Amino acid sequence: MSERTSNPRAKARGGEDAVVLDDDATLHAMGYPRKLTRRFQAFDNFAISFTIINILSGIFSSFGYGMNAGGPRILVFGWIGVSVMVLFIGAAMAEVASAYPTSGALYFSAGKLAKRHKGAWSWYTGWLNFVGQIGGTAATGYAAATFIQAFIALQWSSYVPTAHQTVLITALVIVGQGLANTYTVQLVAVLNRISVWWLLIGLVVIVSTLIVMPDHHQSASFVTHFVNNTGFSNGLYGGMLGLLVTSWTFTGFDGSFHMSEETVRATVNAPKGITRSIGYSAITGLILILALVYSISDYGKVAGSSAPPVQILIDGLGMGWAKALLLVVIGAMLFCGLANLTSNTRQIFAFSRDGAMPGSRWWHSVSPRTRTPVKAVWLAVGCSLALVLPGWWSHTAFTAIVSVNVVGLFLAYAVPVFLRLRLGDEFQPGPWNLGRWSKPIGWVAVIWILLSSILFMLPQASPITTDSFNYAPIALAAVLLIATIWWYATARRRFQGPISYGRPDEVAAMDLI
Repeated sequence: MSERTSNPRAKARGGEDAVVLDDDATLHAMGYPRKLTRRFQAFDNFAISFTIINILSGIFSSFGYGMNAGGPRILVFGWIGVSVMVLFIGAAMAEVASAYPTSGALYFSAGKLAKRHKGAWSWYTGWLNFVGQIGGTAATGYAAATFIQAFIALQWSSYVPTAHQTVLITALVIVGQGLANTYTVQLVAVLNRISVWWLLIGLVVIVSTLIVMPDHHQSASFVTHFVNNTGFSNGLYGGMLGLLVTSWTFTGFDGSFHMSEETVRATVNAPKGITRSIGYSAITGLILILALVYSISDYGKVAGSSAPPVQILIDGLGMGWAKALLLVVIGAMLFCGLANLTSNTRQIFAFSRDGAMPGSRWWHSVSPRTRTPVKAVWLAVGCSLALVLPGWWSHTAFTAIVSVNVVGLFLAYAVPVFLRLRLGDEFQPGPWNLGRWSKPIGWVAVIWILLSSILFMLPQASPITTDSFNYAPIALAAVLLIATIWWYATARRRFQGPISYGRPDEVAAMDLI
């Protein structure tokens, strides 16, 4: 990976330092005035994606599924293989982020990279990104509520979690995260810095206790143990389903891209934030998975429990330690939801700025006091709560709605990378770029996204019932159908993709001081 200044904007200012330091000039060249405050340093930008990926939240939420879909062999080696594929995706996205460091991120770059039908490419990418992020915020809040109730049940055995209680706690969690995002960018940055250390220190504590305290650990060869409890007789298919554990965890790293307009040296720090968050998550996640796998005592008991990682902690460490470490995991989930909502808000802000959402003038306004898009925050909160609400009556209905989270996000990731590849040598890279590796890495990324998206939409358990049915393809089809009807009904006449507010000197005069 290189950081060269082939971008004309850099040459105009005399080198890399000029282009990466003069963030406002870069934004003005893309046709936008500065409305948000640049207070995110390199670490802050990395922190937003690292927190959204959130290995503690992702692994603790999906580890049980992996135990039944491939077992240790897929949990460990599947994690390694899929992590490499995700790093390819992140590197390809990072190159695009360096060229177009805006809050609009994926949909903006799709509109700029398309040779034809710019508005349509931008429209579908933006709505896939929006729905995927809303689903992610809802799903993370729901997972936090589930683990909060697991902790309460451990503390007070008389407590029995219900669907209604889960929805109410989820709502409280999301509203609390909305309040945190309502205040200054500096507060969000501080909370994200704390979240990184919370994750890393929590990881060290959990792994250390699992190494030292349990009386029994599995043998080294246990890592090759294969299990297929999916109900499908084909072991290969069952193992492939286990790969979803890693894909479920590695979502949301576009957060660094969405925070570009609030990041200093964005043309370099945003792409670095994307790739570093994936790389560090891959390494730390592998360590956590190995610690959990080797601490399993009774495989059948753990795999059949309602929360397998919690059962591992109870069996190996005792109830007191298990409850304490469960609080660490819950804290990680809350931080994850906060960062997810922050990223979601910036996408709404930018999408509205280009007139692509109903009430766009309302949602892209910025509070003069906090310098944050407060109205967009509460739109994201409201939409997330709307997705959670069906869980009041049916967990299956809730799962059907949020299942589009991962598929929607990864398809949105694929579009600008594909368009950049199709553009070929006409693409003008930013200071951070892949050089001669750009095309091979980009094609690997696009192909993997297509293959993994198909896997996400296949049946994931047998026998197939209304509760076990995979509703992801139906949810995705519904999103695309609504977007298509809306596009042909009205949007194509008023939305032509990212707009320009004028020449660089004109938009500079519009900056919010």
